[in-house]
Amino acid sequence: MIIAIHGRLEKKEPTHLHIATPGGLVYEVFVSLHCSGAVTSGEVKLHTTQIVREDAQQLYGFLDLNEKRMFDTLIKINGVGPKVAMAICSTFTPQSFAQVVQSRDVGMLKRVPGIGPKSASRILVELGDFSLETLHPESGASAARSEAALALESLGFKKEAVAKALSGCTESETAALIKEALKKLSR
Repeated sequence: MIIAIHGRLEKKEPTHLHIATPGGLVYEVFVSLHCSGAVTSGEVKLHTTQIVREDAQQLYGFLDLNEKRMFDTLIKINGVGPKVAMAICSTFTPQSFAQVVQSRDVGMLKRVPGIGPKSASRILVELGDFSLETLHPESGASAARSEAALALESLGFKKEAVAKALSGCTESETAALIKEALKKLSR
């Protein structure tokens, strides 16, 4: 898994960059319009998400780690692929997107190319808890609680049940929190 790329900018287009690495390889990295506008010539370091499909291996790059987190969250939604997620990243900053989601503004989301009213509504429903706090990693115990909550939700538990189970947990490590919460959830 390629999680970052560092190299010299060879070619710049509005939606992708060619980055030459010190090993002699040149990678094509798809970027948002915000990222493309911020990149200048010279050395470039991008956080990346690698998507491997049977017919392609693609890299999506981000200068802003919050934009990467937003992209990663979006591609988990059924019916939202990397192209639509990148279109959303090109249309909104992570902060403005969090405001759109919190205000449930279907009209603003429909401005993104490739998103109609049904898709916009589905995205807003799926991202009901998306906020700036979702983007910024916490430190210490609250980070462990967030990680434990995400792990438990990925196992199929409802957010409300997970929140209730974690509220009574005394552990501070992620793994221990998950074990303690699983015991409460299995009752």
